[in-house]
Amino acid sequence: MSFKSIYNTIRDFLFSNVNKQFLTFLFFLVLSGIFWLTITLNETYERELKIPVEIVGIPKNVVLTSPAVDTVRATLRDKGWMIVAYLYGDRIPTIKLNYKSYDRGNGAGIISSSDIKRLLDQQLEISTTVTAVKPDRIEFFYNNGERKRVPIRWTGRVIPEQLYYISQVSYLPDSVDVYASPEKLDSIRAVYTEPLNYVGFRDTLSVGCRLTHANDVKVVPERIRIEFFTDVLTEETIEGIPVQCLNLPEGKVLRTFPAKVKVHFVAGASQIRHLRPEDFIVIADYREIAQNPSEKCNLYLQSVPHGISRATLSTKQVDYLIEED
Repeated sequence: MSFKSIYNTIRDFLFSNVNKQFLTFLFFLVLSGIFWLTITLNETYERELKIPVEIVGIPKNVVLTSPAVDTVRATLRDKGWMIVAYLYGDRIPTIKLNYKSYDRGNGAGIISSSDIKRLLDQQLEISTTVTAVKPDRIEFFYNNGERKRVPIRWTGRVIPEQLYYISQVSYLPDSVDVYASPEKLDSIRAVYTEPLNYVGFRDTLSVGCRLTHANDVKVVPERIRIEFFTDVLTEETIEGIPVQCLNLPEGKVLRTFPAKVKVHFVAGASQIRHLRPEDFIVIADYREIAQNPSEKCNLYLQSVPHGISRATLSTKQVDYLIEED
């Protein structure tokens, strides 16, 4: 089919009697829509909008320790067409707040909503009225660059699958810089993560999370990554742990029978391979023996390596002999 025949077909369709009536209806529908929109936009409306704010003129030696406030909410009253321009155009100004004008000189500053309203009135159209500004005030905190490097600690509920345990926790980075007033810096020993909630995992768990802190404290960086390494729990027994004597007077020797004992415990499979009897400390207390003479003396498990749980002695009482050295 040629272009001319297609054009004639379309022309005949559009200008047929039925379609002429439809086009006339459509024209008046569009015209009435434009008329209605003009009347509607000429009415007065109120709308809450987000207004960008920025603190400027901050000296180079000053560090803001509070979270940056980048917007306030202002309720504007004006004709509908102007509200639409604010909503979808580029007529919303950025309110620049001069640091020196609001610095109270004690590590803090306060900017009232009335000050923001005054600055906003100066930059909006004359016909626009600002009826409300939220929040009532903006507070900012700062210091003169004092900082402290502190470790990170995780909080929350991180529980691996049954028969597994967390063998190691790695923080990336392992410490952060904290900016605050000198008094507050002295009280900060560590920075804690937001509460974590991970249950039922068996492989290494890698988590990105935020760090929590007070409003007048700045933490750099504010987000870190934590890796939880898991291992399989295994019951094991280690033999040949020598019995040591506490509070033994000079010139005396305590001999126990047996001289070495066993310890039952639960630990990760990878840790067990590196354990030695010398890593455990089993003791008998001479003072207890002297105060309560008996045929047998008590043994105590004084120390076990980190990561060992449910450690118990296979023998809690043994025969003994005290000799002069």
